[in-house]
Amino acid sequence: MSMKAEEISALIKQQIENYDTEIEVSDVGTVIQVGDGIARVHGLDNVMSGELIEFSNGVMGLAQNLEESNVGVVILGEYRGIREGDEVRRTGRIMQVPVGDELIGRVVNPLGQPIDGKGPIETSKTRPIEAPAPGVMDRKSVDEPLQTGIKAIDALVPIGRGQRELIIGDRQTGKTSVAIDAILNQHDQDMICIYVAIGQKESTIRGTVETLRKHGALDYTIVVAAGASDPAPLLYLSPYSGVAMGEEFMYNGKHVLIVYDDLSKQAAAYRELSLLLRRPPGREAFPGDVFYLHSRLLERAAKLSDAKGGGSITALPFVETQAGDISAYIPTNVISITDGQIFLQSDLFFSGVRPAINPGLSVSRVGGSAQIKAMKKVAGTLRLDLAAFRELESFAQFGSDLDASTQARLNRGARTVEVLKQGLHQPLSVEKQVTIIYALVNGFLDDIPVEQVVSFENEFHTWFAANQAELLKGIRETGKPADSDKLNSAIEEFKKTFVVK
Repeated sequence: MSMKAEEISALIKQQIENYDTEIEVSDVGTVIQVGDGIARVHGLDNVMSGELIEFSNGVMGLAQNLEESNVGVVILGEYRGIREGDEVRRTGRIMQVPVGDELIGRVVNPLGQPIDGKGPIETSKTRPIEAPAPGVMDRKSVDEPLQTGIKAIDALVPIGRGQRELIIGDRQTGKTSVAIDAILNQHDQDMICIYVAIGQKESTIRGTVETLRKHGALDYTIVVAAGASDPAPLLYLSPYSGVAMGEEFMYNGKHVLIVYDDLSKQAAAYRELSLLLRRPPGREAFPGDVFYLHSRLLERAAKLSDAKGGGSITALPFVETQAGDISAYIPTNVISITDGQIFLQSDLFFSGVRPAINPGLSVSRVGGSAQIKAMKKVAGTLRLDLAAFRELESFAQFGSDLDASTQARLNRGARTVEVLKQGLHQPLSVEKQVTIIYALVNGFLDDIPVEQVVSFENEFHTWFAANQAELLKGIRETGKPADSDKLNSAIEEFKKTFVVK
């Protein structure tokens, strides 16, 4: 079939009209050196610091050092497939992670990819892992308690929503247990929890996840896991990924508790990267910006003003000390950034005082603002009394004769230590804490033998739950101290039923 010249010209015109020129312009560079998770790339003249870079085998990298003749790129994944001469491409994007409700109950890596075998996470939202912290005018002062369920914390060093409370101590002193108990206690507190595991053994992380699942806490928790076998860049990025996930909830008016376990390992991973990137080492071989590494992370925890929705992120960063030395470089850095610290002492831990909180070195810079009125009233002088008892206790070991008032303080102190002991994964509701501490500070336990204080407390809570439910409900719902006459008579009534062995 022959076509006429007019038809052919009309067809050509139509093709020309519909022709759409799409020229894809991308910056392309070349790998000139690779090793130890770091690549040096030539040719990416317009790349930005923190921008994602794609290697020819699909592995992503993060532009870090912008030098005159090359760019130092941190490789986020397996680097052994990358060779000198490989092509590298700019993406024009900064590092982002998926966020949203779909992540709750899942275990993800620092890139937001699921590693729990439960299939893909269907979420369309992402947030950059680096974001500016809320400004001063966007915040309000911390005034709402975050109940951890741990008597020694809620009474002595209270934590408020939006606070940053450092948990510091040697290895194996129960730091993780404190944070896990705090997460378990959020089951009815309308709180989303994020647990960031940095540089831990995979078996340890799996054990933590199982603990959360067994107690039903995984239903409101996201676990961000960067194991000990993961490359250093993922350990460095994991806390930022965790807080980016938390910010999505905070800016939507929700409350978040985030645990960084632990920032010492993050700092070590960042030191490794920095030294490989040939950045000049400073004190303890850390780079000069290691303070900024933690400050820009922890400043993102905040209590937002009502105009911004009133959401909050409460941060519990961990730092590991060597032989209790809290004056080392990383501990002093993080102490100066946070709003207080809980110091866990190995001597106390090994002598059976658990949680092993040292009341003298532990402090909350938010204090009574983060306590309900009832707890504030009963626990007022408890921390000072306990610190004084520790001093007296060491003095009394010399065996000198003690006057009656000193002996009474020692007796009360010994019972205080027993009351503040708490079993693993046994968080206590605030109204139960208030009643037992009230009984302690008002002398109702002074005639109970020290070795029976724990059994006294267990029976006390059971009896109160059965016989004084209204009184407990009043403390829980109003937050105000109960009528002292009613409380005194209830405790006296219980003591008649308790048999001293």
